[in-house]
Amino acid sequence: MASHSLLIGGEWVAARAGETENVTSPFNGDIVGEVALARPADATLAIDAAVRGFDVWRRTPAHARFAILTRAAQLADERIEEMAQLMSRENGKSLVESRGEAGRSGDIIRLAAFEGSQLYGESLPLDANRGTGFDKIGFTIRQPVGVVVAISPFNYPALLVLHKIAPALAAGNAVVLKPARATPLTALAVAQCFLDAGLPAGVLNVITGGGSDIGDALVRDSRVRKISFTGSTVVGEHIASVAGIKKLSLELGASGPVIVMDDADIEAAATSIALGGYINAGQVCISAQRIIVSESIVGDFLDALKPKVEAIRVGDPLADGINVGSLISRVEADRVMASITAAVSSGATLITGGQQDGTVITPTIVADVDPYSPFAQDELFGPAVAVSTARDLAHAIELANSTAYGLGAGMFTNNLASSIRAIREIESGVVHVNWTQLWRADLMPYGGFKSSGIGKEGPRSAVDEMTEIKTVILHGTPWDN
Repeated sequence: MASHSLLIGGEWVAARAGETENVTSPFNGDIVGEVALARPADATLAIDAAVRGFDVWRRTPAHARFAILTRAAQLADERIEEMAQLMSRENGKSLVESRGEAGRSGDIIRLAAFEGSQLYGESLPLDANRGTGFDKIGFTIRQPVGVVVAISPFNYPALLVLHKIAPALAAGNAVVLKPARATPLTALAVAQCFLDAGLPAGVLNVITGGGSDIGDALVRDSRVRKISFTGSTVVGEHIASVAGIKKLSLELGASGPVIVMDDADIEAAATSIALGGYINAGQVCISAQRIIVSESIVGDFLDALKPKVEAIRVGDPLADGINVGSLISRVEADRVMASITAAVSSGATLITGGQQDGTVITPTIVADVDPYSPFAQDELFGPAVAVSTARDLAHAIELANSTAYGLGAGMFTNNLASSIRAIREIESGVVHVNWTQLWRADLMPYGGFKSSGIGKEGPRSAVDEMTEIKTVILHGTPWDN
Protein backbone atom coordinates (compact mmCIF):
# COMPACT_ATOMS: atom_id res chain seq x y z
CA MET A 1 0.00 0.00 0.00
CA ALA A 2 1.44 3.35 -1.07
CA SER A 3 1.67 6.08 1.56
CA HIS A 4 1.50 9.73 0.47
CA SER A 5 2.57 12.88 2.28
CA LEU A 6 1.58 16.52 1.84
CA LEU A 7 3.24 18.52 -0.92
CA ILE A 8 4.44 21.77 0.67
CA GLY A 9 7.24 23.95 -0.64
CA GLY A 10 8.39 21.39 -3.20
CA GLU A 11 8.82 18.63 -0.59
CA TRP A 12 6.69 15.68 0.41
CA VAL A 13 6.23 16.14 4.15
CA ALA A 14 4.19 14.50 6.91
CA ALA A 15 1.30 16.34 8.49
CA ARG A 16 2.47 18.25 11.57
CA ALA A 17 0.29 16.14 13.85
CA GLY A 18 1.55 12.96 12.21
CA GLU A 19 -1.98 11.77 11.36
CA THR A 20 -2.82 9.63 8.34
CA GLU A 21 -5.93 7.97 6.92
CA ASN A 22 -6.68 5.22 4.43
CA VAL A 23 -8.25 5.78 1.03
CA THR A 24 -10.61 2.91 0.23
CA SER A 25 -12.40 1.66 -2.86
CA PRO A 26 -16.09 2.59 -2.75
CA PHE A 27 -16.89 -0.59 -4.68
CA ASN A 28 -15.39 -3.25 -2.39
CA GLY A 29 -13.78 -1.41 0.53
CA ASP A 30 -10.21 -2.41 -0.40
CA ILE A 31 -7.52 -0.03 0.86
CA VAL A 32 -6.10 1.81 -2.16
CA GLY A 33 -3.55 3.96 -0.36
CA GLU A 34 -2.75 6.10 2.66
CA VAL A 35 -2.55 9.88 2.83
CA ALA A 36 -1.56 12.45 5.40
CA LEU A 37 -4.41 14.07 7.32
CA ALA A 38 -3.84 17.81 7.28
CA ARG A 39 -4.98 20.22 9.95
CA PRO A 40 -5.21 24.06 9.95
CA ALA A 41 -1.52 24.39 10.83
CA ASP A 42 -0.64 22.49 7.67
CA ALA A 43 -2.91 24.75 5.64
CA THR A 44 -1.02 27.77 6.95
CA LEU A 45 2.31 26.19 6.03
CA ALA A 46 1.05 25.49 2.52
CA ILE A 47 -0.01 29.11 2.08
CA ASP A 48 3.36 30.25 3.45
CA ALA A 49 5.06 28.11 0.79
CA ALA A 50 2.74 29.39 -1.93
CA VAL A 51 3.58 32.99 -1.08
CA ARG A 52 7.27 32.18 -1.53
CA GLY A 53 6.58 30.21 -4.67
CA PHE A 54 4.58 33.03 -6.18
CA ASP A 55 7.47 35.42 -5.69
CA VAL A 56 9.51 33.21 -8.02
CA TRP A 57 6.81 32.15 -10.47
CA ARG A 58 5.42 35.64 -11.11
CA ARG A 59 8.89 36.62 -12.37
CA THR A 60 9.18 33.57 -14.62
CA PRO A 61 8.67 34.54 -18.29
CA ALA A 62 5.60 33.17 -20.05
CA HIS A 63 7.71 31.10 -22.44
CA ALA A 64 9.41 29.37 -19.52
CA ARG A 65 6.07 28.68 -17.80
CA PHE A 66 4.77 27.35 -21.12
CA ALA A 67 7.72 24.96 -21.46
CA ILE A 68 7.23 23.52 -17.98
CA LEU A 69 3.51 23.04 -18.43
CA THR A 70 4.00 21.47 -21.84
CA ARG A 71 6.38 18.97 -20.26
CA ALA A 72 3.79 18.26 -17.53
CA ALA A 73 1.21 17.59 -20.25
CA GLN A 74 3.55 15.12 -21.92
CA LEU A 75 4.07 13.30 -18.63
CA ALA A 76 0.30 13.17 -18.10
CA ASP A 77 -0.04 11.57 -21.54
CA GLU A 78 2.58 8.98 -20.67
CA ARG A 79 0.81 8.10 -17.40
CA ILE A 80 -2.75 7.71 -18.73
CA GLU A 81 -3.15 4.04 -17.87
CA GLU A 82 -1.50 4.37 -14.47
CA MET A 83 -3.75 7.30 -13.60
CA ALA A 84 -6.87 5.57 -14.92
CA GLN A 85 -6.29 2.45 -12.84
CA LEU A 86 -5.76 4.56 -9.74
CA MET A 87 -8.85 6.64 -10.47
CA SER A 88 -11.13 3.63 -10.85
CA ARG A 89 -9.88 2.10 -7.63
CA GLU A 90 -10.35 5.18 -5.46
CA ASN A 91 -13.37 6.70 -7.22
CA GLY A 92 -15.39 3.67 -8.32
CA LYS A 93 -15.98 4.84 -11.89
CA SER A 94 -15.60 2.32 -14.67
CA LEU A 95 -12.18 1.87 -16.21
CA VAL A 96 -13.45 2.98 -19.61
CA GLU A 97 -14.61 6.27 -18.07
CA SER A 98 -11.35 6.67 -16.13
CA ARG A 99 -9.28 6.16 -19.28
CA GLY A 100 -11.31 8.80 -21.03
CA GLU A 101 -10.78 11.26 -18.19
CA ALA A 102 -7.07 10.56 -17.84
CA GLY A 103 -6.70 10.87 -21.60
CA ARG A 104 -7.97 14.45 -21.53
CA SER A 105 -5.57 15.58 -18.80
CA GLY A 106 -2.65 16.46 -21.05
CA ASP A 107 -4.92 18.39 -23.39
CA ILE A 108 -6.23 20.59 -20.58
CA ILE A 109 -2.70 21.43 -19.48
CA ARG A 110 -1.71 22.32 -23.05
CA LEU A 111 -4.79 24.50 -23.53
CA ALA A 112 -4.07 26.32 -20.28
CA ALA A 113 -0.38 26.70 -21.09
CA PHE A 114 -1.24 28.45 -24.34
CA GLU A 115 -3.83 30.76 -22.81
CA GLY A 116 -1.47 31.68 -19.98
CA SER A 117 1.18 32.73 -22.47
CA GLN A 118 -1.23 35.07 -24.30
CA LEU A 119 -2.03 37.71 -21.70
CA TYR A 120 -2.83 40.59 -24.01
CA GLY A 121 -3.62 44.09 -22.83
CA GLU A 122 -5.41 46.94 -24.61
CA SER A 123 -4.43 50.43 -25.64
CA LEU A 124 -6.63 53.23 -24.29
CA PRO A 125 -7.82 56.13 -26.50
CA LEU A 126 -7.10 58.76 -23.88
CA ASP A 127 -7.23 61.62 -26.37
CA ALA A 128 -10.96 60.91 -26.75
CA ASN A 129 -11.38 62.31 -23.22
CA ARG A 130 -11.95 66.09 -23.25
CA GLY A 131 -9.00 67.93 -21.80
CA THR A 132 -6.50 65.25 -22.83
CA GLY A 133 -4.35 65.45 -25.94
CA PHE A 134 -1.54 63.34 -27.33
CA ASP A 135 0.73 63.89 -24.35
CA LYS A 136 -0.44 60.71 -22.61
CA ILE A 137 -0.50 57.05 -23.53
CA GLY A 138 -2.63 54.54 -21.68
CA PHE A 139 -2.80 50.78 -21.80
CA THR A 140 -3.71 47.78 -19.67
CA ILE A 141 -1.65 44.78 -18.65
CA ARG A 142 -2.71 41.51 -17.06
CA GLN A 143 -0.87 40.05 -14.12
CA PRO A 144 -1.46 37.01 -11.88
CA VAL A 145 -3.63 37.48 -8.80
CA GLY A 146 -1.20 35.72 -6.45
CA VAL A 147 -2.04 32.71 -4.30
CA VAL A 148 -4.97 30.62 -5.56
CA VAL A 149 -6.76 28.05 -3.41
CA ALA A 150 -8.29 25.27 -5.48
CA ILE A 151 -10.85 22.95 -3.85
CA SER A 152 -11.90 20.09 -6.10
CA PRO A 153 -14.66 17.42 -5.90
CA PHE A 154 -14.50 13.63 -6.09
CA ASN A 155 -16.44 12.99 -9.28
CA TYR A 156 -13.74 14.01 -11.78
CA PRO A 157 -10.58 13.81 -9.67
CA ALA A 158 -8.20 14.60 -12.55
CA LEU A 159 -10.13 16.92 -14.86
CA LEU A 160 -11.66 19.17 -12.23
CA VAL A 161 -8.30 19.46 -10.49
CA LEU A 162 -6.68 20.45 -13.78
CA HIS A 163 -9.40 22.92 -14.74
CA LYS A 164 -8.33 24.82 -11.63
CA ILE A 165 -4.60 24.39 -11.23
CA ALA A 166 -3.51 24.43 -14.88
CA PRO A 167 -4.92 27.89 -15.73
CA ALA A 168 -3.74 29.24 -12.38
CA LEU A 169 -0.18 28.05 -12.97
CA ALA A 170 -0.20 29.08 -16.63
CA ALA A 171 -1.09 32.65 -15.66
CA GLY A 172 1.75 32.86 -13.14
CA ASN A 173 -0.05 32.16 -9.87
CA ALA A 174 0.92 29.84 -7.04
CA VAL A 175 -1.62 27.25 -5.91
CA VAL A 176 -2.71 25.42 -2.79
CA LEU A 177 -4.83 22.45 -3.87
CA LYS A 178 -7.24 20.72 -1.49
CA PRO A 179 -8.61 17.68 -3.35
CA ALA A 180 -11.72 15.78 -2.31
CA ARG A 181 -11.14 13.64 0.75
CA ALA A 182 -12.51 10.58 -1.07
CA THR A 183 -10.17 10.89 -4.08
CA PRO A 184 -6.83 12.45 -3.11
CA LEU A 185 -4.60 9.89 -4.84
CA THR A 186 -5.43 10.95 -8.40
CA ALA A 187 -4.81 14.59 -7.48
CA LEU A 188 -1.41 13.70 -6.02
CA ALA A 189 -0.54 11.81 -9.21
CA VAL A 190 -1.49 14.89 -11.24
CA ALA A 191 0.67 17.09 -9.02
CA GLN A 192 3.61 14.73 -9.52
CA CYS A 193 3.48 15.44 -13.27
CA PHE A 194 4.09 19.14 -12.59
CA LEU A 195 6.87 18.45 -10.11
CA ASP A 196 8.61 16.09 -12.51
CA ALA A 197 8.29 18.71 -15.24
CA GLY A 198 10.38 21.15 -13.19
CA LEU A 199 7.83 23.39 -11.49
CA PRO A 200 9.68 25.50 -8.89
CA ALA A 201 9.23 24.73 -5.20
CA GLY A 202 6.12 26.18 -3.59
CA VAL A 203 4.32 27.01 -6.82
CA LEU A 204 2.01 24.01 -6.39
CA ASN A 205 1.16 22.71 -2.92
CA VAL A 206 -1.29 19.89 -2.13
CA ILE A 207 -2.81 19.20 1.26
CA THR A 208 -5.12 16.27 1.88
CA GLY A 209 -7.79 15.87 4.52
CA GLY A 210 -11.30 16.96 5.43
CA GLY A 211 -12.77 20.21 4.24
CA SER A 212 -14.40 20.76 7.60
CA ASP A 213 -10.93 20.66 9.22
CA ILE A 214 -8.89 22.81 6.85
CA GLY A 215 -11.35 24.54 4.53
CA ASP A 216 -11.87 27.67 6.57
CA ALA A 217 -8.15 28.03 7.24
CA LEU A 218 -7.56 28.07 3.50
CA VAL A 219 -10.36 30.39 2.38
CA ARG A 220 -10.15 32.90 5.24
CA ASP A 221 -6.44 33.63 4.86
CA SER A 222 -5.99 37.19 3.57
CA ARG A 223 -2.93 36.17 1.57
CA VAL A 224 -5.16 34.05 -0.67
CA ARG A 225 -6.40 36.22 -3.52
CA LYS A 226 -8.53 33.74 -5.45
CA ILE A 227 -10.64 30.69 -4.56
CA SER A 228 -11.79 28.19 -7.17
CA PHE A 229 -14.29 25.71 -5.75
CA THR A 230 -16.46 22.98 -7.24
CA GLY A 231 -19.00 21.32 -4.95
CA SER A 232 -22.36 21.76 -3.32
CA THR A 233 -24.28 25.01 -3.17
CA VAL A 234 -24.37 24.81 0.63
CA VAL A 235 -20.58 24.70 0.88
CA GLY A 236 -20.25 27.37 -1.82
CA GLU A 237 -22.48 29.70 0.19
CA HIS A 238 -20.34 29.09 3.27
CA ILE A 239 -17.16 29.88 1.36
CA ALA A 240 -18.66 33.11 0.06
CA SER A 241 -19.68 34.10 3.59
CA VAL A 242 -16.25 33.62 5.18
CA ALA A 243 -13.74 34.29 2.38
CA GLY A 244 -13.56 38.04 2.72
CA ILE A 245 -12.58 40.30 -0.16
CA LYS A 246 -11.07 38.03 -2.79
CA LYS A 247 -11.96 36.67 -6.19
CA LEU A 248 -14.30 33.66 -6.23
CA SER A 249 -15.20 31.04 -8.82
CA LEU A 250 -17.90 28.74 -7.49
CA GLU A 251 -19.22 25.88 -9.62
CA LEU A 252 -22.08 24.54 -7.53
CA GLY A 253 -25.14 22.29 -7.64
CA ALA A 254 -27.61 21.59 -10.41
CA SER A 255 -30.76 19.74 -11.40
CA GLY A 256 -30.31 19.74 -15.13
CA PRO A 257 -33.37 19.76 -17.42
CA VAL A 258 -33.66 18.17 -20.87
CA ILE A 259 -36.66 19.13 -22.99
CA VAL A 260 -37.93 16.66 -25.61
CA MET A 261 -40.47 18.30 -27.92
CA ASP A 262 -43.04 16.46 -30.01
CA ASP A 263 -41.12 17.19 -33.21
CA ALA A 264 -37.84 15.76 -31.85
CA ASP A 265 -36.00 12.71 -33.11
CA ILE A 266 -37.10 10.41 -30.28
CA GLU A 267 -34.46 7.78 -30.97
CA ALA A 268 -31.67 10.36 -30.89
CA ALA A 269 -33.05 11.88 -27.70
CA ALA A 270 -33.26 8.49 -25.99
CA THR A 271 -29.71 7.59 -27.02
CA SER A 272 -28.34 10.87 -25.69
CA ILE A 273 -30.27 10.70 -22.42
CA ALA A 274 -29.18 7.08 -21.85
CA LEU A 275 -25.65 8.48 -21.81
CA GLY A 276 -26.24 11.87 -20.20
CA GLY A 277 -28.25 10.56 -17.27
CA TYR A 278 -25.96 7.75 -16.19
CA ILE A 279 -22.30 8.43 -16.99
CA ASN A 280 -20.21 8.30 -13.81
CA ALA A 281 -23.25 6.78 -12.06
CA GLY A 282 -25.04 10.11 -12.52
CA GLN A 283 -22.49 11.84 -10.27
CA VAL A 284 -22.04 14.77 -12.62
CA CYS A 285 -23.28 18.29 -12.02
CA ILE A 286 -24.38 18.47 -15.67
CA SER A 287 -26.09 15.09 -15.59
CA ALA A 288 -29.43 14.90 -17.41
CA GLN A 289 -31.69 14.67 -14.36
CA ARG A 290 -35.08 16.16 -15.27
CA ILE A 291 -36.49 14.95 -18.59
CA ILE A 292 -39.39 17.18 -19.68
CA VAL A 293 -41.30 15.49 -22.51
CA SER A 294 -44.22 16.68 -24.63
CA GLU A 295 -47.39 14.96 -23.44
CA SER A 296 -48.19 13.53 -26.87
CA ILE A 297 -44.96 11.52 -27.19
CA VAL A 298 -44.08 10.50 -23.63
CA GLY A 299 -45.12 6.87 -24.18
CA ASP A 300 -43.04 6.54 -27.34
CA PHE A 301 -40.12 8.23 -25.62
CA LEU A 302 -40.17 5.84 -22.65
CA ASP A 303 -40.42 2.87 -25.01
CA ALA A 304 -37.26 4.09 -26.75
CA LEU A 305 -35.36 4.98 -23.56
CA LYS A 306 -36.07 1.89 -21.44
CA PRO A 307 -34.09 -0.72 -23.46
CA LYS A 308 -31.12 1.62 -23.83
CA VAL A 309 -30.95 2.18 -20.09
CA GLU A 310 -31.37 -1.51 -19.33
CA ALA A 311 -28.42 -2.24 -21.66
CA ILE A 312 -26.04 -0.24 -19.43
CA ARG A 313 -23.74 -2.70 -17.66
CA VAL A 314 -22.96 -1.85 -14.05
CA GLY A 315 -20.66 -3.44 -11.50
CA ASP A 316 -16.95 -3.84 -10.73
CA PRO A 317 -15.31 -0.71 -12.16
CA LEU A 318 -12.17 -2.65 -13.11
CA ALA A 319 -14.02 -5.42 -14.96
CA ASP A 320 -14.16 -5.61 -18.76
CA GLY A 321 -17.36 -4.42 -20.39
CA ILE A 322 -18.62 -2.43 -17.42
CA ASN A 323 -20.06 0.95 -18.41
CA VAL A 324 -20.92 2.34 -14.98
CA GLY A 325 -19.29 1.55 -11.65
CA SER A 326 -20.28 2.43 -8.12
CA LEU A 327 -21.29 5.58 -6.34
CA ILE A 328 -18.64 7.22 -4.21
CA SER A 329 -19.85 5.79 -0.87
CA ARG A 330 -22.52 3.69 0.77
CA VAL A 331 -23.91 6.82 2.39
CA GLU A 332 -24.41 8.41 -1.03
CA ALA A 333 -25.89 5.23 -2.50
CA ASP A 334 -28.36 4.98 0.37
CA ARG A 335 -29.32 8.65 -0.07
CA VAL A 336 -29.97 8.22 -3.80
CA MET A 337 -31.96 5.03 -3.24
CA ALA A 338 -34.06 6.75 -0.58
CA SER A 339 -34.85 9.56 -3.03
CA ILE A 340 -36.00 7.07 -5.68
CA THR A 341 -38.13 5.21 -3.15
CA ALA A 342 -39.72 8.42 -1.87
CA ALA A 343 -40.60 9.53 -5.40
CA VAL A 344 -42.32 6.24 -6.19
CA SER A 345 -44.13 6.26 -2.84
CA SER A 346 -45.43 9.74 -3.71
CA GLY A 347 -47.08 8.53 -6.92
CA ALA A 348 -44.32 8.39 -9.54
CA THR A 349 -43.87 5.24 -11.63
CA LEU A 350 -40.71 3.12 -11.58
CA ILE A 351 -40.10 2.16 -15.21
CA THR A 352 -36.85 0.26 -14.72
CA GLY A 353 -33.91 -0.02 -12.32
CA GLY A 354 -34.07 1.05 -8.73
CA GLN A 355 -32.09 -1.91 -7.37
CA GLN A 356 -29.21 -1.41 -4.93
CA ASP A 357 -26.25 -3.67 -4.20
CA GLY A 358 -23.97 -1.90 -1.77
CA THR A 359 -22.69 1.20 -3.57
CA VAL A 360 -24.04 0.10 -6.97
CA ILE A 361 -27.50 1.22 -8.12
CA THR A 362 -28.96 -0.04 -11.37
CA PRO A 363 -29.72 2.76 -13.86
CA THR A 364 -33.21 3.98 -13.07
CA ILE A 365 -36.07 5.67 -14.92
CA VAL A 366 -38.88 7.22 -12.86
CA ALA A 367 -41.86 8.54 -14.83
CA ASP A 368 -44.96 10.56 -13.91
CA VAL A 369 -42.79 12.67 -11.63
CA ASP A 370 -44.30 15.84 -10.16
CA PRO A 371 -41.89 18.46 -11.60
CA TYR A 372 -42.10 20.45 -8.36
CA SER A 373 -41.32 17.48 -6.10
CA PRO A 374 -37.97 17.10 -4.33
CA PHE A 375 -37.01 14.29 -6.73
CA ALA A 376 -37.06 16.81 -9.59
CA GLN A 377 -36.13 20.02 -7.81
CA ASP A 378 -33.16 18.81 -5.73
CA GLU A 379 -29.85 17.68 -7.13
CA LEU A 380 -29.88 13.88 -7.18
CA PHE A 381 -26.26 13.11 -8.14
CA GLY A 382 -27.11 9.50 -8.88
CA PRO A 383 -28.01 7.13 -11.75
CA ALA A 384 -31.68 8.02 -12.23
CA VAL A 385 -33.75 10.35 -14.39
CA ALA A 386 -37.10 11.94 -13.53
CA VAL A 387 -39.55 12.08 -16.45
CA SER A 388 -42.30 14.70 -16.39
CA THR A 389 -44.56 16.06 -19.13
CA ALA A 390 -45.19 19.49 -20.60
CA ARG A 391 -48.20 20.82 -22.52
CA ASP A 392 -46.20 22.94 -24.97
CA LEU A 393 -42.90 24.76 -25.40
CA ALA A 394 -43.77 27.61 -23.03
CA HIS A 395 -44.71 25.11 -20.31
CA ALA A 396 -41.52 23.11 -20.93
CA ILE A 397 -39.35 26.22 -20.54
CA GLU A 398 -41.28 27.16 -17.40
CA LEU A 399 -40.50 23.75 -15.90
CA ALA A 400 -36.88 23.90 -17.03
CA ASN A 401 -36.51 27.18 -15.13
CA SER A 402 -38.45 26.05 -12.06
CA THR A 403 -35.48 25.07 -9.86
CA ALA A 404 -32.99 27.22 -8.00
CA TYR A 405 -30.28 25.96 -10.32
CA GLY A 406 -29.06 26.90 -13.79
CA LEU A 407 -25.88 25.10 -14.81
CA GLY A 408 -26.65 23.10 -17.96
CA ALA A 409 -29.72 22.30 -20.05
CA GLY A 410 -30.55 20.30 -23.15
CA MET A 411 -33.32 20.38 -25.71
CA PHE A 412 -34.41 18.13 -28.54
CA THR A 413 -36.40 19.64 -31.40
CA ASN A 414 -36.26 19.95 -35.18
CA ASN A 415 -37.89 23.38 -35.08
CA LEU A 416 -35.42 26.25 -35.45
CA ALA A 417 -37.78 28.80 -33.91
CA SER A 418 -38.27 26.59 -30.84
CA SER A 419 -34.49 26.21 -30.52
CA ILE A 420 -33.93 29.95 -30.63
CA ARG A 421 -36.64 30.63 -28.07
CA ALA A 422 -35.25 27.98 -25.71
CA ILE A 423 -31.70 29.29 -26.09
CA ARG A 424 -32.86 32.78 -25.13
CA GLU A 425 -35.27 31.86 -22.33
CA ILE A 426 -33.74 28.90 -20.49
CA GLU A 427 -31.90 30.22 -17.43
CA SER A 428 -28.72 28.19 -17.71
CA GLY A 429 -25.03 28.80 -18.19
CA VAL A 430 -24.87 26.25 -21.00
CA VAL A 431 -27.67 25.20 -23.37
CA HIS A 432 -27.36 22.29 -25.82
CA VAL A 433 -29.70 21.79 -28.75
CA ASN A 434 -30.24 18.17 -29.84
CA TRP A 435 -27.98 16.79 -27.13
CA THR A 436 -28.04 16.68 -23.35
CA GLN A 437 -25.98 19.01 -21.22
CA LEU A 438 -23.57 16.20 -20.37
CA TRP A 439 -21.06 17.28 -22.98
CA ARG A 440 -18.14 19.61 -22.44
CA ALA A 441 -15.34 20.81 -24.66
CA ASP A 442 -12.56 21.67 -22.24
CA LEU A 443 -11.83 24.98 -23.98
CA MET A 444 -15.36 26.39 -23.74
CA PRO A 445 -16.65 28.75 -21.02
CA TYR A 446 -18.38 26.68 -18.36
CA GLY A 447 -20.36 27.86 -15.36
CA GLY A 448 -23.86 28.42 -14.09
CA PHE A 449 -26.61 30.89 -13.34
CA LYS A 450 -28.59 31.33 -10.11
CA SER A 451 -27.60 28.91 -7.32
CA SER A 452 -25.36 26.96 -9.66
CA GLY A 453 -22.55 29.39 -9.00
CA ILE A 454 -20.52 32.34 -10.16
CA GLY A 455 -17.61 32.61 -12.55
CA LYS A 456 -16.53 30.51 -15.51
CA GLU A 457 -14.12 27.64 -16.05
CA GLY A 458 -12.46 26.62 -19.31
CA PRO A 459 -8.80 27.63 -19.75
CA ARG A 460 -9.36 31.03 -21.40
CA SER A 461 -12.13 32.02 -19.00
CA ALA A 462 -10.22 30.68 -15.99
CA VAL A 463 -7.04 32.53 -16.95
CA ASP A 464 -9.09 35.73 -17.19
CA GLU A 465 -10.48 35.14 -13.71
CA MET A 466 -7.05 34.28 -12.30
CA THR A 467 -5.46 37.52 -13.47
CA GLU A 468 -5.91 41.18 -12.58
CA ILE A 469 -6.15 44.06 -15.04
CA LYS A 470 -3.81 46.94 -14.31
CA THR A 471 -4.24 50.30 -16.07
CA VAL A 472 -1.03 52.17 -16.89
CA ILE A 473 -0.84 55.86 -17.91
CA LEU A 474 2.38 57.40 -19.26
CA HIS A 475 2.37 61.18 -18.84
CA GLY A 476 4.46 63.24 -21.22
CA THR A 477 4.93 66.97 -21.66
CA PRO A 478 1.93 68.69 -23.23
CA TRP A 479 2.55 69.74 -26.80
CA ASP A 480 0.60 71.71 -29.33
CA ASN A 481 -1.63 69.78 -31.72
